[in-house]
Amino acid sequence: MIIKVLGTGCANCKKLEVQTKEAIKQLGIDAVFEKVENLQEIMAYGVMKTPALVVDEQVKVMGRVPSIEDIKKYLV
Repeated sequence: MIIKVLGTGCANCKKLEVQTKEAIKQLGIDAVFEKVENLQEIMAYGVMKTPALVVDEQVKVMGRVPSIEDIKKYLV
């Protein structure tokens, strides 16, 4: 599983990164985590509002920071 957090480094982007890593840890899943800050790459996903969560190349959330429990739902 490949999990990406898309964002330029704003407070919400950092919060999503922390919460996503915590969700991965709580679930104990084997995943590759990537942080994408390049605007061209972010726009290639069709994301116009950051932060965004991408799981296996599918955008699951954009423009908000979901709870850890909600993130876990996207990962299972």
